[in-house]
Amino acid sequence: MIQLTKLPFRYLLPVLLFLAVSGNAFSQKEKKKSKWKTMLESATDTVTDDYYGDNSIRYENYVYKSNIKSVQLYDESFELSQPLLALGSTEKLKLAFDDLDADLKSYSYTIIHCNANWEPSDLVPAEYIDGFADNNINDYRYSFNTLQKFTHYSATFPNNSMRITKSGNYILKVYADANPDNLVLTRRFMIHQNRLNIISRVTQASIIEERNYRQELDFTIDHTGYDIKNPYNDLTIVMTQNNRWDNKKTGFKPQFVKDNELVYDNDDLNVFPGGNEFRYFDIKSLRFHSEFVYSVKIDSLGNHVDLYTDEKRSYKRYSTYTEMNGNYFIKVQEGNNSEVEADYCFVKFFVPFTDPVLEGNLYVFGAFNDWRCNKENLMYYNKSRLGYECTLYLKQGLYNYEYVFMKDGSTVADETLIEGSHYETENDYMIYVYHRQQGTFYDQLIGVKRLNSLRDY
Repeated sequence: MIQLTKLPFRYLLPVLLFLAVSGNAFSQKEKKKSKWKTMLESATDTVTDDYYGDNSIRYENYVYKSNIKSVQLYDESFELSQPLLALGSTEKLKLAFDDLDADLKSYSYTIIHCNANWEPSDLVPAEYIDGFADNNINDYRYSFNTLQKFTHYSATFPNNSMRITKSGNYILKVYADANPDNLVLTRRFMIHQNRLNIISRVTQASIIEERNYRQELDFTIDHTGYDIKNPYNDLTIVMTQNNRWDNKKTGFKPQFVKDNELVYDNDDLNVFPGGNEFRYFDIKSLRFHSEFVYSVKIDSLGNHVDLYTDEKRSYKRYSTYTEMNGNYFIKVQEGNNSEVEADYCFVKFFVPFTDPVLEGNLYVFGAFNDWRCNKENLMYYNKSRLGYECTLYLKQGLYNYEYVFMKDGSTVADETLIEGSHYETENDYMIYVYHRQQGTFYDQLIGVKRLNSLRDY
């Protein structure tokens, strides 16, 4: 290696000029590519790289790259629907996401069959895919008239290249550069068959001490015409509330078995906290201040939205209003195509709290961040304001959210500390019935029931 300090100056000067020019070009390229990351870190005063550092696959909704935002997977007929299709139907799921690097990349996707516990099943792709196991994402568009530049990608499936032949749980895996190990995102979806009838209802909790703040789901499975040899071992029942998976309920066994009926009437396992109605804000327009938006500012760093100061609701009386049970959708009011014309905003949250919480942390929580608690939505205590604050980088639209507490060592977010819990709260529930037939090696999803605490579907 040449030691620069020993070169004559007439040789050293050109070398230094070359290094300066090339180094400046490289730094300008990196500066442009990471501009949005720098803005977000300066707004939150935190570094979120840890969340994206693990590239091993997770069989859940997860984003592996920090430049990927606004990931959605839903029935293409309705943006607020969950990713659930009937086997053999003409229904399709739509995947959509933004790449904030704003360049063109090569993305592909495949699907992985899982068992009832969201672990890879023993099936090989040829046993549940008719067609190609890997497909390219060819639909992309560049953002238009936005401060934050991005590339919007989308794909729909099943399609002519890939059809699904078995029911059950699935993971959609998106990867880059034709390398299945270069993970970009994973998303859960389900394919179901209607093999039985689920009769269910939502009531106040049966246990007297819990009646004012918990909801109970009792149900009966009518499997007339469908043989279930051993319902105690062959069936797996899963319950979810508002499509959250962190607080799912499972492990159910029938209390009574009658001819073609299985009766599930527990008092404890099938009980959820009622929670509270979700908070919400509307940033479809940045020209007008909608409800709960205190201010909107635009500067060289981007769009800044300050929400009104929230309040702790754990000891307040229940108040009903219409919301989306934690969901969200992307929409821009002053535009024709929300997918590419909706801009990104730094949205600032604040909730007063006299003292910092101990043995855990507070998070802003909702479907917009896959019901996860991580560094991106972690709240920090502001001593001067006596409260918790957080800044999130969100695409224009309508959002539901709540504040949750995650105790150290726990995997279930607790909304009751700040939001309270009421049996009157309106919630969506899902009951999934999986069957592993004797002699087979995978779980079929043979029944799905959607129900609401205030109405029946």
